[in-house]
Amino acid sequence: MLIGEVARRSGVSARMLRHYESLGLVRPSGRTGSGYREYSREDIRRIFHVESLRSLGLSLREIGRALDEPGFTPSALVDDLIRRTRERIAAETELLTRLRRIDAADPGGWEDVLQAVALLQALGSKSADARQRAALSSVHEAALPVEALVEAALSETDTNVAGALRWALARSGDDAAELLAEGLGSPVAAVRVRAVQALTELPGDAATAQLRHALASSDAVVRGYAALALGTQGVADAVPTLIDMVVAGRNDTDAADALSVLAGDTATADRIAAALVGRLAHDTTEAPARGRLTQALAGIPGTRASSALAELSRDADRAVALTAAYLLRLRAAR
Repeated sequence: MLIGEVARRSGVSARMLRHYESLGLVRPSGRTGSGYREYSREDIRRIFHVESLRSLGLSLREIGRALDEPGFTPSALVDDLIRRTRERIAAETELLTRLRRIDAADPGGWEDVLQAVALLQALGSKSADARQRAALSSVHEAALPVEALVEAALSETDTNVAGALRWALARSGDDAAELLAEGLGSPVAAVRVRAVQALTELPGDAATAQLRHALASSDAVVRGYAALALGTQGVADAVPTLIDMVVAGRNDTDAADALSVLAGDTATADRIAAALVGRLAHDTTEAPARGRLTQALAGIPGTRASSALAELSRDADRAVALTAAYLLRLRAAR
């Protein structure tokens, strides 16, 4: 079969067939009397082998080795192809993400595009200073997509940069709350903490709603951050978690302060006092926790808390009794 017919039937151009011949990949077995290349059935089969291996991403040199070296094994080469393909996919995915983020920024001209690219690159810089400047600049100089800021905030380990990113997110709009909420379900504890910390600094009902959901988290640290933020906002749902924090001795002073903020009206103050007393009476509550619960009663106004302190001043635990008596004197002096 002549080269033109081979090209037509195989889909491989005559130019490429000549290139294969120059590399020694596919040499036509014969020549016509006029000197034209003539391909045999085996030659054509080899052409299809070459094309099949090219479709896997092998270079022509690798194809030559695969077809001609008797001891050649494909496993190592296939593993290398898998690695290279994964790297290419990762690079293409990164490019697609960057393009989408630039598009989301709704650039008005090429200057805006270039500025967005520069900020996105700076957010991924190895320099903490560069990342911090990018976070601060995103508010004043060029709007960055919220998802880019969220991704950066959830992965940031530098304290100053993390603070700048949270500040930028707090000024980015309502979309940030939902995106950050996804971080609450991360298998990585540090990411969950960064997500809830950012949510505590977001204004608006969307962030408050996500913090309410965070109270049910299996991560005690996440629950604690959410409860402290909600407590200062006057959300009574935070009370059980805040009391748990007092018992556990985890940010117990802040938790007690949040409880005192929540005890703004008589009914709520009495409910908090009753809950504290209930934990004091629990058989599993150890002495240090009883002391912290007694101290927490100091910030709760109303007769229910005063009565509880009066009873605790006669407690069998001398440290609790002394603390309660001291707190009663302070209340009487006010």
